[in-house]
Amino acid sequence: MIRFRLHVIVLALLCGSALRLPAASHQFAIGGSDFLLDGKKLVIISGELHYPRVPRMYWRDRMRKMKAMGLNTLTTYVFWNAHESERGKFDFTGELDVAEFVRTAQQEGLWVILRPGPYVCAEWDLGGYPAWLLRDREVHLRQNDPKFLAAASAYMKQVGQRLAPLMVGHGGPILMVQVENEYGSFGSDHGYMEAVRKMIRAAGFDGQLYTADGSSAKQLAGGTLPDLPAAINFGNDQEPEKEFANLAKERPTGPWMCGEFWAGWFDTWGEKHATTPVERAAAALDWMLGRGISVSLYMIHGGTSFGFHAGADFRKSYMPDTTSYDYDSPIDEAGRLTPKFTALRDVIKRHLPEGTVLPEPPAATAMIAIPRFELKESAALASVYGKAVRAQAPMAMEDLGQTHGLVLYRAKVAADYRGEVELEKVRDYGIVSVDGKVAGTVDRRLDQHAVTVEVKAGSTLEVLVDAMGHINFGPELPGDRKGLTAARMGGAAIEGWEMFGVPLNAPPQSGYGAAKVEGAAFYRGGFELGAVGDTYLTTGGWGKGYVWVNGHNLGRYWSVGPQQTLFVPAGWLKAGRNEVVVLDLEAGRVRAMEGVKAPVWGAK
Repeated sequence: MIRFRLHVIVLALLCGSALRLPAASHQFAIGGSDFLLDGKKLVIISGELHYPRVPRMYWRDRMRKMKAMGLNTLTTYVFWNAHESERGKFDFTGELDVAEFVRTAQQEGLWVILRPGPYVCAEWDLGGYPAWLLRDREVHLRQNDPKFLAAASAYMKQVGQRLAPLMVGHGGPILMVQVENEYGSFGSDHGYMEAVRKMIRAAGFDGQLYTADGSSAKQLAGGTLPDLPAAINFGNDQEPEKEFANLAKERPTGPWMCGEFWAGWFDTWGEKHATTPVERAAAALDWMLGRGISVSLYMIHGGTSFGFHAGADFRKSYMPDTTSYDYDSPIDEAGRLTPKFTALRDVIKRHLPEGTVLPEPPAATAMIAIPRFELKESAALASVYGKAVRAQAPMAMEDLGQTHGLVLYRAKVAADYRGEVELEKVRDYGIVSVDGKVAGTVDRRLDQHAVTVEVKAGSTLEVLVDAMGHINFGPELPGDRKGLTAARMGGAAIEGWEMFGVPLNAPPQSGYGAAKVEGAAFYRGGFELGAVGDTYLTTGGWGKGYVWVNGHNLGRYWSVGPQQTLFVPAGWLKAGRNEVVVLDLEAGRVRAMEGVKAPVWGAK
């Protein structure tokens, strides 16, 4: 009997080892105008899916829905600042286990296109760069700068250790690796692009590389490398025929690919909820597939920019992105299929080999409603102020060793004054108070810089600054430090500042009471559940701030809309008591919430 058990154990161990052996390797190459997989033409039909925006428990579900749609490939960025939030401290575990994400894609029958940056854009904080890079004024982001490249290379080496063995030539699913990302929209330094290619090769990625840019001659000239295939990115408000005609002028032979087909769009605070017409997306996709052009749908499923990960656009003004990254995608933020999924699936089916039968998508995860509950306990924001830093002039948040959250700036007024206090570079939302009473706010979105005050000599002036997302696209990105840099009264600089950092890594665990708190405060409450499910917490009636459920940071909310709910995945809830903590920067608001089964969009 003992011998029999040993045989069973040995057999089980052997089988387990066999399951971990590398899969058969394949050859992926460029052949004339085509992508070739093992010598046969491959039309890549991909969808973009980002592992930090989707709870790990749902990775496989989303991938199976991609397969059911007819996709053969998954595209993902790798997010430097998620993996190295503090210099030299790397995290590739749990929700950030990108290697397991890639292996899961392979298990589900999907090839992978990897976009490791170091810059990713993605409506992600600072385009994926860790904000600690901004502490050193001698580091020049996204340039052929030795200090920047050294930091980026250290990151890329870590990525390579985990993902280079998963290239298709080694039995993994990774077909191609992108060099940088849309660099032609930023610059034209081919020395920098070559340096990024070199660091990717040095990290062990020995397979096919490529670039992706817009289709204009300037973008293609600035962002491509002559010996690599060049994908182009565009949306369904553009004509694919014109886009590829532009590409053909620079790359007449191909292979051709739309590296990002924007079949939806993202939301920014204070703007109308973005939606795009299904019919145009379907027609553009049909045009590309009908000509054997490869394509990646951006996004197939957007998910959520939890915590502080949402970035910001900058066009004529600063435009911070919402927490939701639903993107009007074929698969919505909660993982449910939309009419866009069905329409695009029908297009793809027409271009698959005759007789192909697509699997049915998995059933939608159950959504639950949570009855309205009150958050009756409160704690003043001042209870979590860090140790004061003193300086003559206010310092940027990054110079204080912080990359997100809030900073309180405090100074004593030297003389009586009535008029405007001028604030320089409030990034991104400031609440100005005099002796504890709010005098006004400044909003970077609206290009506001001053608040009218009336003060006495010896009064205390405070500016509480909430950092929204670091800019993730365009020339403003490299210098987007947060906080406050100067303040003046009557043209004279205010000097002698105390600064208190509030990184908001976690809400306070104690110090709550039932008494009413004036000004910015934490509010705590909760609800009971018999069984868990996905839900959306309502934020209507609240002002501006952040929400934690059972310690998980759901992200930002703001009454300006369009987002009026925050997605809560079932895995962050539990049967029994669930705790909710809300930081609201505005006083005199409703202090209750409920869970609903669908997102709410609109103004306050």
